[in-house]
Amino acid sequence: MKRTVAILLLALGAVLGASASASADGAQAGGDIHVAQTLGGRDLTVIIRRVAEVPGPVHVDVVTHAGSPPGEITLTARAAGAATSTTKVVLGAVPGFHSGVVHVDRPGPWELAVDEATIPFVVPALVSSPWENATYGGFIAAGVLLLVALLFAVFGKPGLALVPTAGMVAAIAVGVTAALLSPSIPPVAAPGTQLDPTYDNINDPYRRTSVTDFSRPPVNLVPSMNGEDLVLSLTDGSSGRPVDDLLVHDSAFIHLVVVSPAGTLRHLHPIRTAPGEYRARLHAPEQGTHAIAAEIARRGGGVQLLRSSIDVSGTSAARPHDGKADLATEVREAGRPSTIKARFGERDLQPWLGMLGHMIVVGPISGGGPVNAPIWAHVHSMIPPTPGMPDQPDESVAAYGPDVPFTYSFPLPGKYLVWIQVERDYEIVTVPAVVDVPAAKGVSEK
Repeated sequence: MKRTVAILLLALGAVLGASASASADGAQAGGDIHVAQTLGGRDLTVIIRRVAEVPGPVHVDVVTHAGSPPGEITLTARAAGAATSTTKVVLGAVPGFHSGVVHVDRPGPWELAVDEATIPFVVPALVSSPWENATYGGFIAAGVLLLVALLFAVFGKPGLALVPTAGMVAAIAVGVTAALLSPSIPPVAAPGTQLDPTYDNINDPYRRTSVTDFSRPPVNLVPSMNGEDLVLSLTDGSSGRPVDDLLVHDSAFIHLVVVSPAGTLRHLHPIRTAPGEYRARLHAPEQGTHAIAAEIARRGGGVQLLRSSIDVSGTSAARPHDGKADLATEVREAGRPSTIKARFGERDLQPWLGMLGHMIVVGPISGGGPVNAPIWAHVHSMIPPTPGMPDQPDESVAAYGPDVPFTYSFPLPGKYLVWIQVERDYEIVTVPAVVDVPAAKGVSEK
């Protein structure tokens, strides 16, 4: 009898110890979605906050920036077969955060319409993994069998208690094995990042799928003008069909860089107006051929840089950038890392597109101007970790700077156009510069 009780107590300790270690193996909920949008005359950041429960509310913050006109926008959450939820958000004259709430009634692929812009997003389902079910199922079965074995032991039937005791040990073995192996089991492809999200695979992400190769062909970019709107048509390089699987990459679906013939930079974030169609407004553009570079991330296709140009029938003169900063440069010969550091005076910079600063590089510039420049680069200055500050701060945190450093290896010698961009007081500050990169020693510049 004492031996049986001792075995049961040891088993109970194993159950409690194993269950404590398995509690960290829970389902991970999705995070906030930050999407920059150039919506007509407004530069906005739309933040779709994490959905805590379904059915339930979806909190949406719309961040306006300096120069965005006040007014009202409409937010609409919609999904196939689901009830539509709409709310109005009033954008004030003072830039900053403006909030609205829409509602969702089921997990799955959804779409948030912000006036004419549409932002696809996924409402995740809380689904337990098979090994999580095996872990907790084994421990629950062990607990039930433990009670049965104790009842047999209390009523003087130790022989019969050995049967549930053996089952309990087997159940503990299953639970402990699942708990120990679960960290080493590779996760399934998350719907929305590698797999196209559907109602079925979001609610059952562990169902078997025939897809084993998530790679996709490159994207073709065809630009056109519709009034002042620059229209980007994205098609699949293999099938020719519209590309509608872009991912949010560095807080935008598309990072669009437009450089005018005179060297004026526009860093825009086109809105999605239809599958494979994105638009951004060019206010008062210059006459001539504008160089275009679009940075995208396609589901299963990785990050791609698409290059093109567009002829614009504008009449405006070049718009100078009036951003000011002290620049300290250590420019080395082509092929070696160079350092460019901008100092903005105070420690009051805000994160923009998830970064402390951005540097756009175009060059070397020859007689053909930016259109024929072979090198285009988008360089980041990362947000430094700061004690007491969040790991992923949004634009409400103005506590960074004043130094914004960049490191970049200019691959070819020559003259480069460089623009440094930061955010302060909800205003995007752009500082232009020209960098002359010498040729490497022993290499003549052609």
